[in-house]
Order: sequence, then C-alpha cells, then structure tokens
Amino acid sequence: MLTKKRILFIANEMSPYLELTEFAETVNKLAIKSNDNNFEVRCIMPRFGVVNERRHRLHEVVRLSGINVSVDNDDYPLQIKVASLPNARLQVYFLDNEDLFKRKYIFHDENEKWYDDNGLKSVFFCKGALETVKKFGWPPDIIHCSGWMSGLVPLYIKTVYKKEPVFAHAKTVFTIGQNTFKEKLGANFLKLANVHANIKEKDLAPFKDANNVAMFRGGATYADAITFGAEKPDKKLVEEFNKVRGKQVLHFNAESDLSEYLQLYNDLAK
Repeated sequence: MLTKKRILFIANEMSPYLELTEFAETVNKLAIKSNDNNFEVRCIMPRFGVVNERRHRLHEVVRLSGINVSVDNDDYPLQIKVASLPNARLQVYFLDNEDLFKRKYIFHDENEKWYDDNGLKSVFFCKGALETVKKFGWPPDIIHCSGWMSGLVPLYIKTVYKKEPVFAHAKTVFTIGQNTFKEKLGANFLKLANVHANIKEKDLAPFKDANNVAMFRGGATYADAITFGAEKPDKKLVEEFNKVRGKQVLHFNAESDLSEYLQLYNDLAK
C-alpha cells in the first residue's frame, strides 16, 4: 500500500473561519479536494479575535500548546487550538497568542488605523506554524502558503529549518494573491524577521520594502513553485514571477476545478 503524501496548508484565511479575499474559499476547496484525492492534509491559520470559537467548535490542543516562539529576544507563548473542517475529515489548527490575536479586529482597528504589531504577528505566525509542525512530528511533503502573512515560511524552510528532519523533503508552494493593504510593516520588520543566525542579511533582501508586495515577493522568491490566486495581482509581481526558470508557475483561472493544483503537488512530491 502506497503511503499517502502529506500536504500542509499555511494560510492567513480559510473559509468558513475567515474570509478576507476570494482565495479563502479556494484554500477550503483545495484542502478538501486534496483530502479526497489520497493526500493527508492539515491546515494552519491564525486565531484572530474575529474567529468565533463557539460557532466553529475550536478547542485547545493541550499536548501541543506550551511552545514559546522567540522573536527578537522576546518569547511569545503559543497556544494551539483545533477544529474539524465542516463536511470534511480534516483538522484545522489555529495559532493563538493572548497579546497578538485577542483583538476583535484583524489588521486595522475600528478607526481603520493600522496595527503597529502586524509585522510581529506575521513573524510569530510563520515561525509558530513551523514549530507546531515540529511538535506534531508530522513531516509534510508539500507546504502550500497563501496570504501575505505566510510570506516568510519558504525562506525559513530554506534557512532556519533546512536541517530539521521533519522538513527534510518538504517542497513549498506560494500563492501570490491580491494586495490588501498599503501600509508598511515597520522599520524594524527585517530585524524581527531575522529569527536565526542561519539567515543572512542578503536573504531578507526581497522583504526589504516591508509591505504587501514585499511579502508576496519574498514568499515567491524562496518557494519551489508559485501560483497566482487573484485575477489582477500586482503588475510588478506578474512581471517578476510570470516565468521563473526552474519553478513551476500556475496562473489564475477563475473556471478551474483546481485539478492543476493536484498535479502540481504530485509533481513536487515525487
């Protein structure tokens, strides 16, 4: 009997829990379609305060909680919650931290003011997701990242975590979606993102503008394959990543049944 290939989805958003762009529904469909086509699937997303724990039946996974995620010499406790995706037999894990995710708003407050810790949240989420997988002891064959907050994951896989046995065979897919914010992640973002001595200053160059485009650029730069998850992504990114030597690129197709994603996963997992 062939062992099932494993796919980990790391996403900002996923239906029905949080829908910021149309790709939230695509992540849901991809997870279910992969699960129905002989892949073993798990999903990780942030537990923003707007995610209704009672409605979606989230509960804490005590055996996984208790990890501290270190960012810029500060430790942030990581709490992990889980829910079963409706109409599918697969688990969605939510990463939570009392200080970073308790607000009832996401990236802007009630007056549309940008939270100055959004950069920190992104670093915490990316590092926390990979630490969670280490705690699982569940080696993924494919890690599909979507949403700007997941942009650091492909870099971390190729630097900080490259010698971790659990990620030894992992290939990353990164989806470039639509731009959703115009603000900056802060002057200290690169410092926060540099979570390990294995990361060199030049490694962070794609992220230097510390904005929405930079997060997509960084994710796509270090991923093994790229997909476009919006009809009209940033023009500069289309020019940069339309064709990349040595990488498979999937273009946006509104009429797709997503079977090309399954083919991509199978190609990468060989």
